[in-house]
Amino acid sequence: MNKRLYLSLGAALLFVVLLFLADAFLDPFSMQIFKLCAINIILALSLNLLNGFTGLFSLGHAGFMSIGAYTCALLTMTTAQKEMNFFLKPIEPFLAHITIPFLPALLIAGLVAAFFGFIIGAPALRLRDDYLAIATLGFSEIIRVVFTNLQSITNGSLGIKGLPRFTTMWWAWGTAVVTVVLIVSLIHSSYGRAFKAIRDNEIAAEAMGINVFKMKLLSFVISSFFAGIGGALLAHHLTTIDPKQFMFLKTFDILLIVVLGGIGSISGSIIAAVVVTILMEALRFLDGPLNFIFFSTPGVPGIRMVVFSILLMVVILFRQQGLMGRHELSWSMIEGWVRSLGRKGRTRS
Repeated sequence: MNKRLYLSLGAALLFVVLLFLADAFLDPFSMQIFKLCAINIILALSLNLLNGFTGLFSLGHAGFMSIGAYTCALLTMTTAQKEMNFFLKPIEPFLAHITIPFLPALLIAGLVAAFFGFIIGAPALRLRDDYLAIATLGFSEIIRVVFTNLQSITNGSLGIKGLPRFTTMWWAWGTAVVTVVLIVSLIHSSYGRAFKAIRDNEIAAEAMGINVFKMKLLSFVISSFFAGIGGALLAHHLTTIDPKQFMFLKTFDILLIVVLGGIGSISGSIIAAVVVTILMEALRFLDGPLNFIFFSTPGVPGIRMVVFSILLMVVILFRQQGLMGRHELSWSMIEGWVRSLGRKGRTRS
């Protein structure tokens, strides 16, 4: 037990050292990708809490992300920045002179997203399976259309530009670490066990005295909160937002990470978020001209996504449960891998 505690402390110290090295030596582009990995971890964990641990198939994540993004943006922008953006139609007077620090704005963004999660979840969670997915997808599209037409609040289709770049490496990864700690603590609590019971057998969970609707709503609200946090960090990472960034395809991007990592695995979501984010950029060269030994190809936009989709299909075909399944990365698992590699090495020798 003490050995594993020391290993965990050593891993945490190594992680902090790596963050310092990344902050000191990474070029601006690599730093952008590094921060995006942390944001995708937050978003993947929030969706996995709902889909993987509670068994609720929701497709409305992009809507909660947009609520968090716009809320945080409007609360952190200065009066001058708001005047510069809202030139077609003035911003609502009650928002014109509000400017607060990033941390409270980030928390408020999450709380506003959680509030809308409660408003939407109360009626929608009485539905199940495909019907719930359609209802949450419809909510996401409604939010996007509303934001497109709220010219005096969201600046409509023009979006909001010139946001302060508050999402530094420390903010992104610090929030990701806090999210991981909170989600792990929640999953190992009595609430987490109730979520898993509902996922495995809703009727049996209700027979054991679990208030199924209350637990579903709690999971939905918590997931919405972290989605709002992730959306706010993404807004101040990109420094520009508009309604088109939060179309339903954004939800599918996050769902892809959850499925690839393993539905119901926290460590799987973390690994898949990093791998998918880096791989999406590493394959970007495929969209440009390619020169092979015997032939060359012109630049064809979209080839990157085709190759990525093929790689995803290969993973799903040969490991349908995802990279981690429902398992979590632990020191016991790593020790098992080491022993297995040692046995294979001795056998070959």
